[in-house]
Amino acid sequence: MTTTVNIEQLQTAVRETLYMTFFSLTMAVILGLVIGILLYCTQSDGLFPNRMMNRFVDAIVNILRAIPFIILLILVIPLTKLLVGSMLGAKAALPSLILASAPFFARMCVIAFQEVDKGTIEASKAMGATNWQIITKVLLPESLPAIVSGITVTGISLISYTAMAGAIGAGGLGSLAYLYGFARRNGPVLYTSTAIIIVIVLAIQWLGDFIVKRIDKR
Repeated sequence: MTTTVNIEQLQTAVRETLYMTFFSLTMAVILGLVIGILLYCTQSDGLFPNRMMNRFVDAIVNILRAIPFIILLILVIPLTKLLVGSMLGAKAALPSLILASAPFFARMCVIAFQEVDKGTIEASKAMGATNWQIITKVLLPESLPAIVSGITVTGISLISYTAMAGAIGAGGLGSLAYLYGFARRNGPVLYTSTAIIIVIVLAIQWLGDFIVKRIDKR
């Protein structure tokens, strides 16, 4: 039993956690934004109503959000092996992290879009704006502060997900804390890993709040 912190091991774990978090967050924002726009615009009073499409996408989003992340990790193992060739390591955690966070962010986008004043959208229609112009020049700019808040919340959720993924071999600070801290009763590793996770979460929250304050003109 050791009770010291291996700095090299810690640095590797930090890099793996940041890699898993920010790569997954980038993909989740891109996919979630597209899905969110699709869900919002295909509503009965949306820009291009399509009940069947709306219900289909809504059902997929709800199903993916309903599956606990630890179960999702197991369910996507065949997909992970197909894409990455292994079920271990930081890269292997990416498919499940993206599948868990993209629907979550899509739902937050829909909430952000619903906060946009419908009168502004109707006025844009009356002035002859196309649906694409309404999405890019009204919907997205008007909901941007709420979208950035959603990105912040999604990023923080992803930190928790990476910690869970680490417990089953994905690497990162979660793996270090569980396998080398808890399982080997190495207190310094356990508490140091936890403290760094908390610092990363606080940093993401601070950055998100800072950006929202800068862009929110309301």
